[in-house]
Amino acid sequence: MKALEGVKILDFTHVQSGPTCTQLLGWFGADVIKVERPGVGDATRKQLVDVPGADSLYFTMLNHNKRSLTLNTKTEEGKQVLERLVKECDVMVENFAPGALDRMGFGWERIQELNPRMIMASVKGFGPGPYEDCKVYENVAQCAGGSASTTGFLDGPPLVTGSQIGDSGTGLHLAFGIMTALYHREKSGRGQKVLAPMQDGVLNLCRVKLRDQQRLKAGPLREYSQFGEGIEFGEATPRAGNDSGGGQPGRILKCKGWESDPNAYTYFITQAAVWQKICDVIGKTEWKEDADFATPDARLPRLNEVFGAIEEWTMTKTKFEVMDICNPLDIPVGPILSMKELAEEPSLRATGTIVEVEHPERGSYLTVGCPVKLSDSPVEVVRSPLLGEHSEEVLEQLGYSADEIISMREAGAI
Repeated sequence: MKALEGVKILDFTHVQSGPTCTQLLGWFGADVIKVERPGVGDATRKQLVDVPGADSLYFTMLNHNKRSLTLNTKTEEGKQVLERLVKECDVMVENFAPGALDRMGFGWERIQELNPRMIMASVKGFGPGPYEDCKVYENVAQCAGGSASTTGFLDGPPLVTGSQIGDSGTGLHLAFGIMTALYHREKSGRGQKVLAPMQDGVLNLCRVKLRDQQRLKAGPLREYSQFGEGIEFGEATPRAGNDSGGGQPGRILKCKGWESDPNAYTYFITQAAVWQKICDVIGKTEWKEDADFATPDARLPRLNEVFGAIEEWTMTKTKFEVMDICNPLDIPVGPILSMKELAEEPSLRATGTIVEVEHPERGSYLTVGCPVKLSDSPVEVVRSPLLGEHSEEVLEQLGYSADEIISMREAGAI
């Protein structure tokens, strides 16, 4: 039995943040009904198209395990269908612009009238405050949530990360909120509103940088490279390059072949507990007793020298050889893996983290499968729906006759 079997999701989301949330719920067995405009659909269906005439990877990789219903909610027939859906479903998920649902006639008060058990979950760029009506995209969220200001090198501009922490990260937060509200409903019998602002989600993922902001009051951040370089700290958490975000210093170091391979690098952490083993591996056995290197505090002002010596060693090994040597010694290292390497990794295919899916328009493609595994609730990744593929099926389940469906199609309601 799938974990969310029997839960019905009314999916009014588009692009990335909302679809990430509803796809996750669909993977765990919820019946996700994706509502799209007739003839148009989710904007990402036709964005970044790589196969002419087929839905883009942008759309397919965010909309697995869903059914597509086309519905024109500006028609009277469309509004009636939506009323039935609200009465039948457990959760409505939306990422419309502020006020859009109210203009449709389906604000929170109306939804509560139709279904007091309904949970209404929303993604917005900002929470209540001066910017709550602003439109927000992935990189805007990263900038407004604190990520960009703390990403990059000290002598360069702020940088956004390739990880979609604004959109997909917020979708994950929203899914957690929905599950919490569903659990609460089992006790209270009532639904509630769930809000996941993108700024809040990014800030939550940047909490260690907020930690460092407060630590600045007590003095310089000694584990940051700039401390050892004698560079003064300002009033805000600085960009720290590839320094570790924790108490164990770490950096990205070159490996054999770095001159021609942009991903021939490893992440190397100088964990205090294995310092003596590190010294043995890199041929610096004298550092084990040297007062300037023997203790973590003594090493902090000398991190450039420490990692310089380690890099001299890593440059003689491939990133995988570094793993093979260091892992048995409990020295924490990790290769910089490219998307090509990840796509071809057999173990990720075996666990369902990378999945090959067949699609009637575009053929076979790779996608990321469910990142969370449950022992008793297996996940099957089902291809994304074609536009309106399940309209008749959904309407029949709502009690509409074949003649009524034909009439709605002629009226432009579906």
